[in-house]
Parts: sequence; structure tokens; C-alpha cells
Amino acid sequence: MRRIRIHRTGAPAALVLPALLAVAFLLLPLVGILARTSWNALGTDLTSPDVVEALRLSLLVSFWAVGLSLLVGVPLAWLLARVRFPGKTLVRSLVLLPMVLPPTVGGVALLLGFGRRGLLGPWLENTFGITLPFHTSGAVVAATFVAMPFLIISLEGTLAGLRPAYEETAASLGASPLRVFLTVTLPMVAPGLAAGAALTWARALGEFGATITFAGNLPGTTQTLPLQVYLLLQDSPEAATSVSLLLLVIAMAVLIALRGRWTGTTADRSARPGRPPDDPEVPRTGPAGPDGPAAPPAPQERRRLHADVTGFNQLTLDAEPGTTIAVVGPNGAGKTTLLRALLGLTPRAHAELRLGDLDVTSLPPHRRGVAWVPQNGALFPHLGALANTAYGLRAHGLRRGEARRAAQQWLDRLGVGHLAHRKPHQLSGGQAQRVALARALAARPRLLLLDEPLAALDQTTRAQVRHTLRTHLDGFGGVCLIVTHDPVEALSLADRVLVLDEGRVLQDAPPAEVTRHPRSPWVARMLGRNAWPGTFGPDGLRLTAGGRLVVAEPSADGTKALAVIAPEAVSVHRDRPGGSPRNVWPGTIREITALGSRLRVLVTSDEAPDLVAEITPGAAAELGLAEGVSVWTSVKATEVTLVAL
Repeated sequence: MRRIRIHRTGAPAALVLPALLAVAFLLLPLVGILARTSWNALGTDLTSPDVVEALRLSLLVSFWAVGLSLLVGVPLAWLLARVRFPGKTLVRSLVLLPMVLPPTVGGVALLLGFGRRGLLGPWLENTFGITLPFHTSGAVVAATFVAMPFLIISLEGTLAGLRPAYEETAASLGASPLRVFLTVTLPMVAPGLAAGAALTWARALGEFGATITFAGNLPGTTQTLPLQVYLLLQDSPEAATSVSLLLLVIAMAVLIALRGRWTGTTADRSARPGRPPDDPEVPRTGPAGPDGPAAPPAPQERRRLHADVTGFNQLTLDAEPGTTIAVVGPNGAGKTTLLRALLGLTPRAHAELRLGDLDVTSLPPHRRGVAWVPQNGALFPHLGALANTAYGLRAHGLRRGEARRAAQQWLDRLGVGHLAHRKPHQLSGGQAQRVALARALAARPRLLLLDEPLAALDQTTRAQVRHTLRTHLDGFGGVCLIVTHDPVEALSLADRVLVLDEGRVLQDAPPAEVTRHPRSPWVARMLGRNAWPGTFGPDGLRLTAGGRLVVAEPSADGTKALAVIAPEAVSVHRDRPGGSPRNVWPGTIREITALGSRLRVLVTSDEAPDLVAEITPGAAAELGLAEGVSVWTSVKATEVTLVAL
């Protein structure tokens, strides 16, 4: 039998011993409570009238504290997590202050703020007849003051970990900010919210110092369970130990139930069982207004696009109804920034946007009629595929049944109708992307923005979805922009190809023109061509990356041009070739990859930029080509296509 060795990393004793001492220091008081508890009298101690009354009051105060914390703490947590504003650091410090402030000092502060002689107390008493000190409401205020920071900190961390793409996508589908918050944000941060609420409740249940200082210790009015323990210590220490054990058990139960989720909760946990129902209802909004939902445009509407984009992107975009534009360019070219500018979601660029006769520049994202599919799809993890797809229709006011019927039709069109009731975490990447496409298309937008919509699909599925998408786009009355790195998508789906680099337009032309005369080295390489920029001199085209290229029709000295060479025009030899080629370079094969029935050979050279040749497997075998083999490459001057830059 094969022996398995387990390697353990020994911890240094200098760290282990102090750590064990710390554990013992924390554990010993708890063991003391267990050891000194009078187990025979436990039931009698916990059921005495005074203890039962104090427990009732503690539960009343703690649950009211949780309710108030949820009412005002949740909006504050959202503000701290999502909004930049002056004094944000100060506000966060104020939130943390009750956690580090001595509770009795907190009670004094509450007296000076809300007491009868405090800043706000006289006004509350004279105007509303409300007196907080020495009243149950005062105990609630004290518990809320010391416990609410636990909720805010927990929820702020969870909100900060939630990707904004979910909320932005919901807004692009027509959901108002309130609807987004209620149906997307809150359900996705529910674990963090529950953890924060549990910690808040436990802290409020055990509050002592601020309560006794601000609200007093009145039996039946403000005497909560911790205050009862304080009194019992003087008259009946055994009963005080029993009540302390009860509070200890409650606190430990809360911590065990949380299982470390106070600071570790992220949006990903919302993909687990036990989430909210698929189609959460929110209050119906009225007619479209500054913040209300806009009615979805009718399918037959034809909306031309005009956009003047400034900022990182500098361009003007015009397109007739029914036009599909493929946006291509290298990473960092500004493709996604352009889409987000059209959505009104980024400060990096600003778009003056007109859709048909409607100027939507000043409208918020949810009223623009612009649907967006981000790169990752951003399916709402707490909703099934059907509810995800119906989300935009529901946001526009359609009845649940009608929205679900339309959503099912779109899922069927994209081949995922049988997955209607699955949650996103139960879908493959390709299935999830098709659901995201269905969701955007079902919303009937004026402008459709797709950020690499087919990237997660395999080749067979990609072809099927591409056909479905092309069929829809043929009858789409608006304009569609598709960001893609796939030349097949750009050429088969688009009427125009928009080439960006550093936010500027390098080329805007039909796919056939871009294929014949690419003005960007990146686009040429995307199309599978060799592309070398350079400047003409007396001896030919001097390449920016080094080397010289002889062409059939040279230009004037100083003219910049892009030399495009098809891989099949590159010849590969084991010995230096003779004859007519004007461009010959020695090199070494760095990589050989299969492309259908042919092989693509990448050759590096000290005398020219990297060069890709395309040959048959038979030719490669005859030449004995392999990675690391020295070869010669040649290109005829007549095989070089020049594009002026």
C-alpha cells in the first residue's frame, strides 16, 4: 500500500504560547459562570416574576432597537457604500464612535442631547409631549445608539462587495432607483443584512451602561435583563449567575448562527438556497415622471441614433434605425466606456444622446430606453431565469402573467426555455449569457448595447445564438452596438464596424471595407492578418517595430502607412530562398497552432516584427517544422497591402 505523507507546518512556540494564553484569558470567565451556576435552582431563578418581567422588557427594547436601526441604518449603510460626498470619513467615524465610547459616556451624551435639559429634549416634550429619560422609549433610544453601528458596518461591507453591474443592469431595463433597491440590492445583500440585524439585536439585548445612565433602572419600565443582573448581584449572587448564563447562551447562539458572516458575507451567498421569491412585488409607481418608469417603446418604433461623446471618448455617432454597429479595439480603447456613457453610468465620458426625436441626455438610466448586457451577464442571482427575463417588462408596468409569457417566449427563442425556473448558479456560462440576452431583448429598448454578448458560448451554441440575434436585429427598430473581439461576430452581425483606440475613432466603415483596408494594427490582427505600421523612407517602409519592408507601390518619404500581409502570403523555407521575393528574413518558430485544416506558424526574427504564416499540415511535415526550428520567411512586394494612416 502506498504511504501518504502529511506535511505539517509547525507553528513557533513564541506565538503558540501567547495565543493559548489569550484563549484561556477569554475562556476562564465563561467557565467561571458555568462552574458557579446553581443548576438545581436554575429554573426557579429564571422564572421568578422580576426576571420574567426584565426579560420581557429586554426583548421589547431590543426588537424596537433593531427596527429603528433597520429604518435609518440601512439607508445610511447604502450611502456610505455607494455615494461619494464631503465629510464621508467623518460620518463613518460617527458611526463607529458608539462602539468605542464607554457606555456610561454614551448615556451622558444622550442625556445632554435628548434629556429634559438637553439640546432636543425640551422641544420634544413641548411639541410632542415625548419624554425619553426614565421611560421605556429612552431605553430603546439607548440600545439603538450603541447597537446600530453593528448593522451599518455589516451592511456597508456587504454592499461594497456587491458589484454595481447588477444595479446598473436593472436600471437599464427600466427599473427606477427605488425598485432596484427593493428588488435587486436588498435581496442580494440579505445575508449581510440578517447578520447585522442579529448582531444589533444581541448587542441591544445586553446593553447596560447607556441604559442605566439615560433611562434609569425602573422595574417594569427601563429595568432590562442586564440591569436585573446588576441588582441581583447585591441581593442574590446565585440568581445573578443564572441570569448571566441565560444572556451568555443567547449571545453564543447568535454568534454560532452567524458562522463568521458578519464581515465575510458577499453577494455570492445570495445564490444559495433560501433566497427571496422569484418575482418580488414592489409598490406600483404612478405615471412616468422625473423618477418614475417610462413606458417601453413599441416594437415598431424606429429610432435613429445621434450621440456626441466627450471625455475619455471623443466621437460623434450617427446611425439610422435598424443599424447594428460592432465596436472593436484593443483593451483600454474605450469600448465599454462608450456603452456606459450612452447609458449615463460613467463620469469618464458624457454623451449628448438623441434617440429619434427624443433627447434623453438629461434622463436617468432607467428612463432612457437603453438596454445593456454587460460582459458577465449580471443575472440577478436571487431570481430564476424566467423572472430575470421578465424583470424589464415588470419594471415597465406589465402585469406579472403577461410579462412572464413574453419572457418565456424569448427564452424559447434563445433555446433556454426549459431552464426557465433555474437560478443563475444552476446555469452554465453559455446558458446564463443566453438568458441575459433574452432579458435585454424582451425589454424592447430604443437602443441595445451588448458588451461581448457571446463570449461565454461554445462555438456551436455561439453560431445558433448569433443566428437568433441576427434575426431579431433585422427587425429591430432601434440601433444596436455590440462590443466584440470576435471577427465573425463583427462581420456577420454588424452593418458597420467602429474601430476605437484610446477613445478615438480610427475607422467607421462597413465590414467589407474594414476587412479590405483595416486602419488599425489590432483590427488587422483580429482578422488574422499581419499588420506592421511604419513610415516611408528612401529604402522602403521603415517599420515602427524595427526592420524594413519593400512594397510594390511606395509612397513619398515621411508618409505613414500600415502594411497588411495575409498569413497565406507568407512563405516558409528551411534554407534562404532565391528568386523573386524582395522581403526575406531569418527567424525561429515560436508557436504552431491548428486553424481548421491549416496550421498557423508564428515566427520571430531579429530583423522584422513577429510574422504569422499559414501553411498546410503536409507542407509543415515536409519541411520538418517544429517549435524552436530555424527557418526563413519571405513575402513578395506585391502581396503587401498598404493602408494610409
